[in-house]
Amino acid sequence: MPDIIPITEPDDPRIAAFRDIRERDLVGRRGLFIAEGEVVLRALARAHARGTGHRARALLIAEQRVARLGDLIGAFPGDIPVYAAGQAVMDAIVGFPIHRGILALGERGAERSAGEALAALDGRPRALALALFGIANHDNMGGLFRNAAAFGADLVVLDSDCCDPLYRKALRVSVGGALLVPHTRLAPGEDPVALFEAHGLTPIALTPAGTIALADLAPPDRAALMLGAEGPGLAPALIARALGVSIPMSGGFDSLNVATTSGIALHHLTRRSSSP
Repeated sequence: MPDIIPITEPDDPRIAAFRDIRERDLVGRRGLFIAEGEVVLRALARAHARGTGHRARALLIAEQRVARLGDLIGAFPGDIPVYAAGQAVMDAIVGFPIHRGILALGERGAERSAGEALAALDGRPRALALALFGIANHDNMGGLFRNAAAFGADLVVLDSDCCDPLYRKALRVSVGGALLVPHTRLAPGEDPVALFEAHGLTPIALTPAGTIALADLAPPDRAALMLGAEGPGLAPALIARALGVSIPMSGGFDSLNVATTSGIALHHLTRRSSSP
C-alpha cells in the first residue's frame, strides 16, 4: 500500500482540487472528475487497470476508513498520492458532510468521435450500442450507464444535448458503470442512423408508437438501441428511419422511466437462444 499523506488543514494546497466540490461540479473541471464512494472507486481502479483511459490522479479518504480500505488503495498504482484527513477536516475541504469519506480525483480518457468508437465494433459478430438523445437528468444518466454495464453494452452513444455521464452525481448513480462502458458523443448535426447502419448495427427506436412489441422482437446480433428523454422521447425523424419497438402497458400508461426502460430492453436484446 502506498504511503498515506496526512492532511490536517482544509486549506492545504495539496488537496485544492477536492475543495468546494459542489461549486466545482457546476463550473466544470476541465478534463477531470470526482469519483465518490467505495463502489465507484473500485470501478475506477478496474478502469485504470483495464487501460480504458480514465485514471486516478489522487485519493482523499477519511482517516478512520484507511485501514479497512487497504485493498482498494492498493489496487491503484503506487505513484498516486493518497491523502487522509479527519472527518471534520474532510467535511471542511469538500464543503459539506461527506459521510462516505472516500473520494478520488480522476482524469478523463481521450474522447473518440462517434465514427471512431463505432468502428471499434466492426467485425464483431455481436455488438450492442445504447444511443441516448436529450438525456439531461443526471439520475437517469447514471441509471442508464448502470444498466449498460450490467447487460454488457459495448458502447454508449450520446447526442450533443445529453448531460455528462462523469458528472459526480451521474457517476455515483451509475455505481461506476460510466467508467467501465465506453462512451462517445455525436457531433451537432451528425446523423446517428446513418452511422449505425454504416457500421452494420440495426437501429431500434423504443417508442410507444412502435409497431413491434419488444417481447416479439428477435434480438439482432448487432443493434443500436435508441432512447429519448422522458416526455419528448425520440424525434419522429429518428423513429421513422429505425425499427420502432414498444413495451405494451396497461392502465393508460404509455411510458416508463427511461432508465427502467433501458433495463427491460437491454435484457431482451442480450437474450440468446439456447437452441443450436
